[in-house]
Amino acid sequence: MDPAQVGPIPVAEFDSAAAADAAAELLPCCTSRRWISGLVAGRPYARLDRLTTASDALLATLDWTELAAVLASHPRIGERVATDSREGSWSRQEQSGTTGAAEQVREELAAGNVAYEQRFGHVFLICATGLSAEAMLTALRSRLRNDPIAEREVVRGELVKIVRLRLAKAFR
Repeated sequence: MDPAQVGPIPVAEFDSAAAADAAAELLPCCTSRRWISGLVAGRPYARLDRLTTASDALLATLDWTELAAVLASHPRIGERVATDSREGSWSRQEQSGTTGAAEQVREELAAGNVAYEQRFGHVFLICATGLSAEAMLTALRSRLRNDPIAEREVVRGELVKIVRLRLAKAFR
């Protein structure tokens, strides 16, 4: 079975699951161990909106070292994710705007990824759901002009958006 086709589970089921099982449900949404531990420890939530609110609050507390570790688990925009994991499948869906992109746009995204990583020391993170490759490239170019402190806050905001979408895929 396609891991992405594993349907969302009820938040009540997550609330009552063993800690290890609950953590496993969260891992495809975000790889931060502190975020996972915090959400597991904060149960019960009963509803997705409460889980999402708790997630947002925990993401806001992650320091840059923790965020950088999360970024290391994200693929570059435009790169094909090879894994059949739930997270890999979601990533392919989220980046589907790059699939039919012109070769020149794909090449510019690849070059932009390199320039971004050289400037900031981590992968370019954007909530790509619903964006065309051209829109992602425009955002990448614009964000290359950010200072490192401002860019870290943009990255945190993009991560929050991605995690919210993934929580909505994982839970109901």
